[in-house]
Amino acid sequence: MRERAVRRALSLGFAIAAILATIRFADPTAHAAALPGALSDQEFWRLVTDLSEPGGAFTQELMSNEDSVQSVIPALKQATRRGGVYLGVGPEQNFTYIAAIQPKLAFVVDIRRDNMLQHLMYKALFELSTDRADFLSRLFSMKRPPGLDAGSSVADLFEAYQPVDVDMRLYDDNVRAVTDLLTQRHTFQLSDADTVTVARLMQAFRTAGPNRLKGSGDKNLTYAQAMTGTDLAGSSQSYLASEDNFRIVQDLERRNLIVPVVGDFAGDKTLAGVGRYLAERDAIVNVFYVSNVERYLFEQGDHGRHFYANVTMLPLDQSSTFIRSVTRDISRRLGIPLPDGNVNWWSSLYPIRACLEAVADGRIETYRQLFETAR
Repeated sequence: MRERAVRRALSLGFAIAAILATIRFADPTAHAAALPGALSDQEFWRLVTDLSEPGGAFTQELMSNEDSVQSVIPALKQATRRGGVYLGVGPEQNFTYIAAIQPKLAFVVDIRRDNMLQHLMYKALFELSTDRADFLSRLFSMKRPPGLDAGSSVADLFEAYQPVDVDMRLYDDNVRAVTDLLTQRHTFQLSDADTVTVARLMQAFRTAGPNRLKGSGDKNLTYAQAMTGTDLAGSSQSYLASEDNFRIVQDLERRNLIVPVVGDFAGDKTLAGVGRYLAERDAIVNVFYVSNVERYLFEQGDHGRHFYANVTMLPLDQSSTFIRSVTRDISRRLGIPLPDGNVNWWSSLYPIRACLEAVADGRIETYRQLFETAR
């Protein structure tokens, strides 16, 4: 058994090295025009269904539990060019990264089917809303307070909503509007179970509200805290920090250019399919937000190497970047050195090409080594 495992790991390493040698790293500005300016409803739904794999079991999160999302955005803006492709995982934190790098196309790949349905819920809410204040009203089923406009700060928005009670009639209207937009206007083929899940997700937002909804764990931020937070220099960078940030995401959603997919990072279908789709359009992956998924892949034997073999199938360039996140608890347990700080999570940027090369030549064989190599 051990010999077979060693041979399998070696063959994956050789495969990664061979594919890596054939990757053409190019200037993304020379290719961005080939990406679609919009996707039809039929093409959007074809991508969602054709690229998806069977859903897997993992704890569903209504929102990100990372309090370090905004910390990397200034460096991310410097490291990447606009107009490429974004890949990510998880719920709303992707919108903050998308607003920062302004891609022409985005895929959110997550093993949880409920995450795909949550992104469809968000898609509908972005499309239905007139501005940030209206979006929050629909997301949490609260009547819009007076006096909010495009110039209101994100702190003003959440402060204005703090005393507002939930409106059950508004909740019912929102569920109906979201379901109708997805199934009638867009004609997405959602099952009855899917629409029930969307309503359940909206009920969870309504029940918790912006000041109590949080990711799992006592140390995590509420939705309001996450949206009103800042980067390390004190600048607000969330997708609700400004009307401009909100409009960037809203525009992509209205043109069907944020595509949620059910997929396993180490699976045989999803990332390879995304890679083929992008290569056919001569597109470049600028940013791949992987969060802490690699930790779980390394814990499952060969899954880590399968993931990196999948990443080699993506069209990349020299600036293509991973965004990784790790908790301080895990970093202490594994001996991963992190800078001092008062955040529970730490996010950082890593060049994808250097990481693939380190995997191929054996310098990365454990999760810990991801943070020691390929910086």
